[in-house]
Amino acid sequence: MGLAERGEGWRAIRDGVTRFDGALPVNPSGGLKSRGHPIGATGVSQHVMMAMQLMGEAGAMQVAGANLGGVFNMGGAAVTSYVSIMERAK
Repeated sequence: MGLAERGEGWRAIRDGVTRFDGALPVNPSGGLKSRGHPIGATGVSQHVMMAMQLMGEAGAMQVAGANLGGVFNMGGAAVTSYVSIMERAK
């Protein structure tokens, strides 16, 4: 997804870039490991979570100032992949 240079993802994690309070928060909800993985509903859940962030309605998971977000999902045996970019309506 280009969040870090190739082979440098570990550095983004080590430096806190992807933490909840970092420059590029990833999975403020804890991701699939924290919520289960309902087949077919995962992508819908990811989009709902992003919409909640952009509307400022994510409660304790709210990322301050969230205006732009990306959702990435893979389906099947990693044969179907998509990225959705969502932006807060002005």
